[in-house]
Amino acid sequence: MNTHVIEAGFPVNSDAEFEAVSDIAAATDTTVCGLARVVEGDIDAAIDSGVEMVHVFVSTSDVQLEDSMHATREEAKERAVAAVEQVKDAGVECMFSPMDATRTDPDYLIDIVEAVSDAGTDWINIPDTCGVGMPSSFGQTVKAVVDATDARVDVHTHDDFGMAAANAIMGFENGAHQAQVSVNGIGERAGNAAYEEVVMAVESVYGVDTGIDTTQITKLARIVEEASDIPVPANKPITGRNAFAHESGIHAAGVIENADTFETGVMTPEMVGAEREFVLGKHTGTHSVRKHLVEAGFDPTDSEVRRITKRVKEYGAGKRQVTAGDVERFAEEADIDREEEEVRI
Repeated sequence: MNTHVIEAGFPVNSDAEFEAVSDIAAATDTTVCGLARVVEGDIDAAIDSGVEMVHVFVSTSDVQLEDSMHATREEAKERAVAAVEQVKDAGVECMFSPMDATRTDPDYLIDIVEAVSDAGTDWINIPDTCGVGMPSSFGQTVKAVVDATDARVDVHTHDDFGMAAANAIMGFENGAHQAQVSVNGIGERAGNAAYEEVVMAVESVYGVDTGIDTTQITKLARIVEEASDIPVPANKPITGRNAFAHESGIHAAGVIENADTFETGVMTPEMVGAEREFVLGKHTGTHSVRKHLVEAGFDPTDSEVRRITKRVKEYGAGKRQVTAGDVERFAEEADIDREEEEVRI
């Protein structure tokens, strides 16, 4: 799909994860990244796995420094600089993350960013580790970091308050070059910014050609859904099974006439490898019912369409799903004529 970077895992975590990262790095021409704490052994493992980029991170918020790392600000900064130097000395691209950046003292955040920039890091990642960043404040944080470094800036956002995709976009608006995303938004707690949401917002709303083959997004979402055993909600943007489905009579009638009436106007189902559906239920109107009847080979009159529509609404009001088969059965029970099929010998 031409994804730019794949962060494949945490090589030092286990032999199995080291092998998985190595296999991924060997299997693709895409840049593969390995994760590492600011610990010499972690960095050695990442480099040995064969990745082209090592992503080192250290806690920078006071609560994590005191109660997770048990280190001072100065100690964290020294370890961060040493880690960046170790990666760069190995001739590998380096990304540095001040973990929990959105809960870090702003002056200290800039202090550590400047220190690792001087040490030669290629990238600064700004992680909203606990998902507390709001778009306006997160944008200000990104801008402050962009102004403080010559390194390229990347963002990593979490969805605890449903802001992950919005914050990723705000990162771009404020000078970030890259956003870390995950397919279907899966990740710690409420998850990360969703690959499909960020890519399609950038492509469709902002008109930026990311180079990504968006027509495979739905297929990718289904692969990850099956492999992860984490179901995609029906109302999930872009890849949910209802994302391009229409039940309301007003909506369906408009879309049948012109899809732009009740869809975004800048994103079609074809762009993400999906299909448009007209769902039948208690809100269904005559336009959808007629469409289903005609596609099933019936030739209904206006009164017959109204009669079947009434049955669909009544059936759907019982919280039952109305299928195309149900519509066909209703039509047969109502003795609606079918169009004669051509027979060729």
